[in-house]
Amino acid sequence: MKLLAPGVWRLKQFPAPSVNVYLAEDVLIDAGTLWDRRRIFAEIDGRDLALLALTHVHPDHQGVAKDVCEARGIPLACHPDDVDAMEGRRPIQEAHPNHPVNRVIKRFWQGPPHPVGRVLQEGDEVAGFRVVHAPGHARGEVIFFRDSDRVAICGDVIRNMSYATGRPMIAEPPEIFTYDPAENRRSIHKLAALEPSLILPGHGPALTDIAAFKRFVSRLPPDRAGRPDYACALMAEAIEHGFKEGDKVWVEDGEGRHHPGIFVGDNESSGWFGGGPSAYVVHPEAHQAEVVSIFRITPRDE
Repeated sequence: MKLLAPGVWRLKQFPAPSVNVYLAEDVLIDAGTLWDRRRIFAEIDGRDLALLALTHVHPDHQGVAKDVCEARGIPLACHPDDVDAMEGRRPIQEAHPNHPVNRVIKRFWQGPPHPVGRVLQEGDEVAGFRVVHAPGHARGEVIFFRDSDRVAICGDVIRNMSYATGRPMIAEPPEIFTYDPAENRRSIHKLAALEPSLILPGHGPALTDIAAFKRFVSRLPPDRAGRPDYACALMAEAIEHGFKEGDKVWVEDGEGRHHPGIFVGDNESSGWFGGGPSAYVVHPEAHQAEVVSIFRITPRDE
């Protein structure tokens, strides 16, 4: 294990931390995928555990939960909004469940249901960390925040990894895994408001450059509550034309049709896996998840 902060370790993963499992004192936080069983059991061998707490119930965070809880005789904890998912009464992945990637993940990564022995409410204490509800990526997503040194274990509220290259990159979680991206952006702002000194994400290495995190937050698209949906377009076009927030643009879809839009900013988490830069535009005829249907954006003069 790697010590990241006093009393907080990250379980080893080769070649780099991509599906993170943490140990905070005697509490295991998250449980990887089904494929992580050998790794997790090897790392916790000889360690006393009192609880397994989940940041959220998704296949890459609850995979070995049942096995760990049964083998160690410890309770499982999660937020009340994820209890039904963990206990098998609703689908674990609510965002685009029929997407081919999510079907594969469900088949090979998702662990079996298991009873929740402790329900985590806002403000509860877990191994010295305070529970902060941060929905959007999952209904029951939580941040574990330690006020004494401002360490945040944030699950998938953000990630510090490009799924295309495996290299560190601060980004939103991909939209095919996120049931409400706008709500998750509000949770990112909630994370920022905690003023963390160290962020431990569900994917990627520890985030120590808090100034970079603040810059990332400042570039998030505006809250779209009460506004038309967003659509994504290739950032190369935005760079070429030097678009600024509020500029009127045409959004061209894959069939050559043009739709009026308003440029509202850029964001590096685009596409199915967040592999490259993108531009967001206000676009009443397309949804953000339909990123592949957007071909380019061009200036619109009226």
